[in-house]
Amino acid sequence: MNRTRPGTGTGSGAGSGGAAGANLGAVRSHNTALVLGLLREAGAEGVSRLELAERTGLTPQAVSKITARLREAGLAAEAGRRASTGGKPRTVLRLVPEAGHAVGVHLDRDELRVVLADLDGAVVGERRTGLDLGAGAETVLGMVAGVVEGVVRDGLGLGVGGVGGLGGLGGFGEEGRAGGGTLLGVGVALPGPLDHARGVLHRVTGFPEWDGFPLREALGERLGVPVVVDKDTNAAALGLSVGGEGGSFAYLHLGTGLGAGLVIGGRVHRGARTGAGEFGHQVIQLDGPLCGCGNRGCVEVLCLTAVGRGEPGEAARVLGVGAANLVGLLDIDLVLLGGRTVAGAPEVFAAGVREVLEARSRREGVLGGTVPVRVAAGGERVVAEGAAQLLLGPLFGRGDG
Repeated sequence: MNRTRPGTGTGSGAGSGGAAGANLGAVRSHNTALVLGLLREAGAEGVSRLELAERTGLTPQAVSKITARLREAGLAAEAGRRASTGGKPRTVLRLVPEAGHAVGVHLDRDELRVVLADLDGAVVGERRTGLDLGAGAETVLGMVAGVVEGVVRDGLGLGVGGVGGLGGLGGFGEEGRAGGGTLLGVGVALPGPLDHARGVLHRVTGFPEWDGFPLREALGERLGVPVVVDKDTNAAALGLSVGGEGGSFAYLHLGTGLGAGLVIGGRVHRGARTGAGEFGHQVIQLDGPLCGCGNRGCVEVLCLTAVGRGEPGEAARVLGVGAANLVGLLDIDLVLLGGRTVAGAPEVFAAGVREVLEARSRREGVLGGTVPVRVAAGGERVVAEGAAQLLLGPLFGRGDG
C-alpha cells in the first residue's frame, strides 16, 4: 500500500487548502496531529514551516512551537534547505518514521498474524502462526502476548511490558524511548460482531464462548500498553483509506468468514454499535443451507460452501450478489476484495463480482456505469497493517482510527 499520502484531517484550511487548525492551547494535540500528518504526507522531501502554516491555517509562531516540540521529541528532523523567493533559504522538516511504532494483530479463527509498523505504516517486523480461537481465552491471550512480545523484541530490542511513559506529546515520553523508538500500543483486529468503543467481543460466529469477553482490558493488562480492538474488516478499511484509497468504498473480506469494512466520505463507518458491515449474514436464499449464525442462506455460508466444493467462480457470483445489494444501498464508488479465500483465486473473484455488478447496472440503467471492482492492495497482511493504523491514525489526525 502507498504509505506516503495518508489523510491529515477533516476540514479545509487557509492557503493551499489543507486541514484547518486552531490557534488555541486547548486543541494543541489536534494541531500537532495536523502538522504530523503533513510531515508524513511530505515524505523524505520534507516541508517547510511556512508551508505548514499555509496548509493548516495556523500562525507561523504556532507552527514553530509545534515543530520545536516535535524535534525535541525526536519525531521531526531537518531534511535540508530549500531556496526561498526572498531572504534566506527555508529549513525543510521531515517525519522520523523510526521514532515510534505500533503493533497490528490479526486474530483470525485459525491463524495469528502480528506486524510491527513504524510511523509511516511501513512493516518492519512480522510473525505468523496457527491458532485455535476456540482453545479458550487464557490460551489465546497467552499466545497473542507471546507473539507480540517476540515481534517487539526483534524489531525494537525491548520487551513490551518495559515500554511505559506513553503520555506527553501524542504518546511519546522520554521514559518510553528505547532502541528503535517508542511503542504506541497494540491494535487487535478480529471477526465481529464486537464493541469497538469498549473493546468487548460479542458472539463471534462459531465461537459463542467469546461473547461478552473484555479483550481490550484483558490484553492490555497482560502487555502493559494501550490496546485498541476492532473488527478485521474495519481495520483493513482504515489501512486502505490511510494508504491512499479515497472517496467511499466497501472492502469485502472473504477468509474463514465474510464481512465488509465501509469507508463513507473518507472515514470508516462503524455504526452506532460497531454493527455496520455485518455483510456476510444477509440472507439471499430463504431455504438455503444453515449458517453458523443460525440463519439459512446467508451470503457467507453460500460462498464458503461453494469454495469447499472447489467452485470459486460460483462463490464469486454469490459474493457479487451481496456486493450489488451493498452498492445499491450505499451508492459507493468502489468495491475492494481481500482475505485468504480471495487471495487463492484473485482474478476469478474480481471477475465474478464485476460481472454481477455490470449486469445489475445494465438492468437498472445506472448513470455513470459500473462501480469498479478490484483486489485490495496489501494481500493477506492488509488486516494486520490496518490494525496498526488503529494506533497510528489518531496520532496523525485520523480520529476514526
